[in-house]
Amino acid sequence: MLKQDIVREATRLTRAGQLVDATALLQRMLRGEGAPDAPLRTSGHIAPTGCEPLIIDGKAKAVEDTDSPHLGPATSAQPQMLRAFLDQSPLGLRGVIKRAPPSTADIVPEGAKFIEGTYSNAAGSRAYRLFIPSRYKEEPIPLVVMLHGCTQSPEDFAAGTRMNFIAEEQTCFVVYPAQRSEANQAKCWNWFRAADQQRGRGEPSLIAGITRQIMRDYSVDPKRVYVGGLSAGAAAAAVMGATYSDLYAAIGVHSGLACGAASDLPSAMVAMRQGRGSDGRVLLGDRPPVPTIVFHGDRDNTVHPNNGGQVLAQSIRTTSTQRKLHRGRVPGGHAYTRTTYTDATGRGIFEHWNIHGAGHAWSGGSDTGSYTDQRGPDATREMLRFFLEHSLPQESGQS
Repeated sequence: MLKQDIVREATRLTRAGQLVDATALLQRMLRGEGAPDAPLRTSGHIAPTGCEPLIIDGKAKAVEDTDSPHLGPATSAQPQMLRAFLDQSPLGLRGVIKRAPPSTADIVPEGAKFIEGTYSNAAGSRAYRLFIPSRYKEEPIPLVVMLHGCTQSPEDFAAGTRMNFIAEEQTCFVVYPAQRSEANQAKCWNWFRAADQQRGRGEPSLIAGITRQIMRDYSVDPKRVYVGGLSAGAAAAAVMGATYSDLYAAIGVHSGLACGAASDLPSAMVAMRQGRGSDGRVLLGDRPPVPTIVFHGDRDNTVHPNNGGQVLAQSIRTTSTQRKLHRGRVPGGHAYTRTTYTDATGRGIFEHWNIHGAGHAWSGGSDTGSYTDQRGPDATREMLRFFLEHSLPQESGQS
């Protein structure tokens, strides 16, 4: 339950640039505690990348390692609860954990290309990396837009998901927009800001602009353009599906949140912890839903698993569907429940993969990238399979 005095103070701290203190205050509120008796000690700025973060709650109970994969053991100067909570911040305050960069062989199949580019508009500029499959011969092929999570880079995300390798098999372009640290201290997409949830404005305009730039510069099938992401990138993908349904034929949301689940930092914290925003509003209007595939671990302590169901509920809305459940298990890995929803013609238009025992990580990914869980079903292969089952009507995707 929101306590308005604490929310107001957290908002003030956020506007003052004291994000660590703001998230600490919101953490206390979500645990049901009041504000601390003594004023918070603040430094007035966030520790730069590479420096030790402030200790938020050194006495808090540790979380299990499966909920924060590939972070290494906690130390007294950086307790597990701190590291898990910084993961949970929509501003990505944990962006101090360093990893060795992946090798080229971990990112790009032999014979393919992974080139750099930049796009600019009135909202700013973003760099990107574009995967070009080896069998591209100027004939129109699909395009997949992949939005990384907090603290990640296009290279890290490509290595962890191995999307380029699956796209090489299917002959697809893959573009990875890169969030700027100037736009977010830990390179998270700002999914929770109202200004970044609107068509033609902010980050949605930049992501759509990158998409259209690739479509202009290369031979892309305009009916088969897709967007997916992880965590903050998944929430941004949901925003793109809601705001540019004429551009994207399907979306993939892995461990993310629905469009409109939050409109500022306090409501984002509530959505991530409890599975819904402060008022539950969405921004879709009367537009038809975009085919959506959702992956979420049921032990995700970073983005509450209820958010996966909310993404699906937002997508389905009043659509008449038939539901079918399939239960399975990866050999030596996680069990999962796959729920498919078909329309009146029998076409599958929504899927939800509930991965049992999984935390906040890309299911079936490679440990050459961050936030991956090799024990889960192959989210990359299943997401691309789902994408390629869908295409836009002939008149869409041209504007």
